[in-house]
Amino acid sequence: MSVILSASVVRVRDGLPLSASTDYEQNTGMQECRKYFKMLSRKLAQLPDRCTLKTGHYNINFISSLGVSYMMLCSENYPNVLAFSFLDELQKEFITTYNMMKTNTAVRPYCFIEFDNFIQRTKQRYNNPRSLSTKINLSDMQVEINLRPPYQIPMCELGPANGVTSAFSVDYKGAGKISSAHQRLEPATLSGIVAFILSLLCGALNLIRGFHAIESLLQSDGEDFNYIIAFFLGTAACLYQVDLLPAESSLEKCMTLFPVGPCLESC
Repeated sequence: MSVILSASVVRVRDGLPLSASTDYEQNTGMQECRKYFKMLSRKLAQLPDRCTLKTGHYNINFISSLGVSYMMLCSENYPNVLAFSFLDELQKEFITTYNMMKTNTAVRPYCFIEFDNFIQRTKQRYNNPRSLSTKINLSDMQVEINLRPPYQIPMCELGPANGVTSAFSVDYKGAGKISSAHQRLEPATLSGIVAFILSLLCGALNLIRGFHAIESLLQSDGEDFNYIIAFFLGTAACLYQVDLLPAESSLEKCMTLFPVGPCLESC
């Protein structure tokens, strides 16, 4: 029987579940798929915006947009066009109902659990294809899927479903590969850039004052040598802080500049 079994809404950047359907079966196959759901949730930021994972008798499909991913579990013979049309409806309703500020600042899992009411109603409609023929137009979705088919995630790249993930590589439209051994840099914030510039300026100022102190020491004996040491120590500290910013914007480098450092997000 081809049906949608469950669906969930997940934040892309950290895999935080925002909402989910609550009436899924508890058989062994479903429990295994829930593990894959969690594993995929942690990898969403590295994956294309439309994907499918085949897990034996079930398929996991998801789409991502505006920092939120919409995932669903269905039987293996459930039509692709219906699956992604279902996800598209969830996406449109969620974007209409909740603004990005709320989703970005959410800290509790399932803080939008009331969205499950819409998930349930939509799931019932899509599990009864007769009622869909007069309510939705699948031709546009079919054309889109034909032109840009969902990325098929190989099971071997996902690793075992026991919580121990293997290297997870994605090669999509020539975008290159990202594995769990690599890391992704997020852009520095405005405050971080300002702090970086101020560190450079402080280092330069301490250096200039140090040279002036040396000149003063050579001209007279009244200058305390400890001031010179203090200026050059201050310069060294500022330059060390700046030097923590990697010279190359590599995925393996970690920006550890204390006030600035673009946050490093592990795969």
